[in-house]
Amino acid sequence: MSNETVEALVNPEVVKWAITRRNLSLEKVASKIRVDSNELEDWRRGRSRPTFNQAQDLARKLNIPFGYFFLLKPPAENLPLPDLRTLNNATPRQTSPNLLSVVYDAFRKQEWYHDFLEEENTPRVPFIGKFSENDKPEIIAADIIKTLGIDDDLRQSCDTWEQFLKEIIRRVEKSHVLAIRAGFVGNDPSRKLDINEFQGFAISDNLAPLIFINEGDYKSAQIFTAIHELAHLWINRSGVSKIDYRSKKQSHTIDQLCDRIAAEVLVPGDDFRIRWNNFYGIERNLKKLASHYRVSQFVILRRAYDFDWIDIQQYQKYYDLLLERITPKKSGGGNYYKVVLSRNSPTLTKTLIAAVGEGRILPTEVSRLLNIRVSKLSALEAFVVFGEASHA
Repeated sequence: MSNETVEALVNPEVVKWAITRRNLSLEKVASKIRVDSNELEDWRRGRSRPTFNQAQDLARKLNIPFGYFFLLKPPAENLPLPDLRTLNNATPRQTSPNLLSVVYDAFRKQEWYHDFLEEENTPRVPFIGKFSENDKPEIIAADIIKTLGIDDDLRQSCDTWEQFLKEIIRRVEKSHVLAIRAGFVGNDPSRKLDINEFQGFAISDNLAPLIFINEGDYKSAQIFTAIHELAHLWINRSGVSKIDYRSKKQSHTIDQLCDRIAAEVLVPGDDFRIRWNNFYGIERNLKKLASHYRVSQFVILRRAYDFDWIDIQQYQKYYDLLLERITPKKSGGGNYYKVVLSRNSPTLTKTLIAAVGEGRILPTEVSRLLNIRVSKLSALEAFVVFGEASHA
């Protein structure tokens, strides 16, 4: 008998859990595996079972290991990082499979790099945990500014928000922090990361720290997220973040602190006091200062509110106005190999390519860590070694 006819003794409870977990309708799942929705409903209720081939296809489409279907009960999937998207002691938000996938993937990358650096007797990163949550945001921000060299010269040398973001990421990596930017899971564009669920996370480690930035967001917002996640490292507090510009009380106290640090890094208070012009209208100040500091107008608006230069009614009015003006973000593109470096951290990617060339790691393992095919590794190596010109 073949897998096309043999029934798979799946647990209906797990089938139901797997479908609910993906937040998809029965009709949508059924269409993905080319069966009738009534037949899928029968599997979910235990009235009939899929064949092995159908069960394997269902597992792939629902992004779970095939073996899960044979468990006695659905597995517990826990976020392996502190969830800082809610108030202290509040009920944690539901975590999507996509968020779980990118967090677990980031841990695999970070753990490999940590072990590699340990073998190389690499010195510890000096600023990890240099401060605590009891220190003033301005003091922590000053140290980040000094470490990365963020100043007006840097801002004015960058013609666009995208260029400013790229330069910040370059300096982050130069300071021995892995920076990953991705808008979907692995190499699967259908599994987009929801910016309403999270905007980034940080894994604090004194040898191989890592920050992740949800690239589904706008470039100007990604700049703030990058610095926000760096702030987590300076106070040695890992976690998943959902930055909320609207309220001071809708996030964890650690995230509130990191918001204040990031705001001070990108829009230093003393300089902001000088540049905010009370003779201008609020809208003109927002546009002018967002352009100068290379941040979103939301950050400038919030900064003005924090300094009590606008009241709560004005803040909410302009916040809603800015929301209305947001246009859908266009999907990315560009050079494939540049994208691979961005999604996996340029430093980590180059280290893995060198390690496979030295025989310190198998190509299949590099393929798994970078989420690319083994057949692409040679071309990726050529790009890393010779640059973009070799693929023009």
